[in-house]
Amino acid sequence: QVQLVESGGGLVQPGGSLRLSCAASGIMFSLATMAWYRQAPGKQRELAAIITSSGVTDYLVSVKGRFTISRDNAKNTVYLQMNSLKPEDTAVYYCNAATDYNYWGQGTQVTVSS
Repeated sequence: QVQLVESGGGLVQPGGSLRLSCAASGIMFSLATMAWYRQAPGKQRELAAIITSSGVTDYLVSVKGRFTISRDNAKNTVYLQMNSLKPEDTAVYYCNAATDYNYWGQGTQVTVSS
């Protein structure tokens, strides 16, 4: 019954920007820690950005200063603004909601290539 639906992925050139969205339903969104993970081909899934229920954020060192995570509790939506994209940012990006369980979206593909 819990659903996390990502959108906003696509193909972008190096240096470009994308904004990912994750719409949540079936959870107490305002109480959840929300995060974006990513997984590149042949690589482990890694935490890219996280935001707590109180708005505290943290980032993977390699994306810090380029990515911004935010949330809109009125819309039950978390966002990931990605600027100055690099080819190494290419991955499937997954939305995660953490309460007493971890819930996952289906993922959205981000490809950074010229």
